Amino acid sequence: MDSLIARLGLALAIGLLVGLERGWRERDAPDHSRTAGIRTFGISGLLGGILAALAGAFDAVSVLVGGFIAFAAIFAWYKAREAAHDKDFSVTAVIAALGVFALGALSVSGDYRAAAAGGAALAAVLASREILHGLLKRLTWVELRSALILAVMTAIVLPLLPNRTLDPWGGFNPWEVWFLTVLMASISFAGYVAVRVLGTTRGLLVSSLTGAIVSSTAVTVALARNAMSASNPLPLAGAASLAAMVSVLRVCAVVLLIEPSVFVTVGIPAIGAALVFAACGAFLLARAGEDQKSGALARNPFELVPLLLFALLFAVVATASAALAAQFGGRGLLASSALAGTFDVDVSVLSALRLVKQSVPVETVGQAVLAALAANAIGRVSLAIFAGPVRFWLPLVVATLIAAVAGYCAMLLPNF
Repeated sequence: MDSLIARLGLALAIGLLVGLERGWRERDAPDHSRTAGIRTFGISGLLGGILAALAGAFDAVSVLVGGFIAFAAIFAWYKAREAAHDKDFSVTAVIAALGVFALGALSVSGDYRAAAAGGAALAAVLASREILHGLLKRLTWVELRSALILAVMTAIVLPLLPNRTLDPWGGFNPWEVWFLTVLMASISFAGYVAVRVLGTTRGLLVSSLTGAIVSSTAVTVALARNAMSASNPLPLAGAASLAAMVSVLRVCAVVLLIEPSVFVTVGIPAIGAALVFAACGAFLLARAGEDQKSGALARNPFELVPLLLFALLFAVVATASAALAAQFGGRGLLASSALAGTFDVDVSVLSALRLVKQSVPVETVGQAVLAALAANAIGRVSLAIFAGPVRFWLPLVVATLIAAVAGYCAMLLPNF
């Protein structure tokens, strides 16, 4: 992509892409009645690229700056005449044209990949006018406030926290604690949106299954909090059961990728438990029809006080688990794996799998992985009891017990 011709072609393509959207939207307008269409936007992007190339050739950035100012003045003047004729107060076309010019310049004098991505994003935003306007009309103040709180938690608080352990046992990492808290809030908000858009069953399936790929614990807590204001918590409990299934299958995938020999011990019990979680989740979700749609929605996607309590609880348990694991040492692999797996099954499983290379028996490592899965299930249920109503956590407790029995029985099969 070092060729100037190729970069100028990208500048033209960005303008044509945005012009295609603008031209299609105004395709029924008479000829010569609009300031810019597909050709004008295409030329605008190409002009930005040419001026950037000239600025580089003459080593004079003033060429690009002066060209940008002149282009902005000419385009804005013509658009002002059109707006006065049509009594239109929208400035979108002017901003889009300036963006096309700037992206065309970037494609020649900067990162062409960023320019290409910016052009695609610009066209997508312009094409999403009806969707975005419709979303604003349906958006409530509570939902907007929740989104703003989530943005502050993610973009302001998270980068300021130290990403290192502060205790002597290596358990308390402020960044990791807050990251999991933000993750839980994000999953809660995403689930709220998914249920509003897709309905109870499909929305819960999408948000819970995708969220559980990252953290089934966070999904369970988010569902438990939503269940506090739900008229029928059963579908939420079913979604939590499916999230537990995803967590178990995710651990199986990690074991297969890192130490396939351990899967001989882990595979059958884990898959048996996952099948039980899947069956229980499907049964609970089937108990709720679409007429329960409003009952699965929380009044608030997430609240700050419960999130702070969760962060505090997680920090205390993580520090205590690390301290006890350090005290047990290598001789207490099962105990330390169970303690560490209470909140973070991935860390516990990865730590146990590394011991295979240190001459620890494969069967012992497999048992440690199963202990981490069991402890993680207990941790999820405990948090569900802490954060949700009885009608939510009781079915989840039953599903977890049945899954544990099924996994234990499956583990005993090779002995018969």
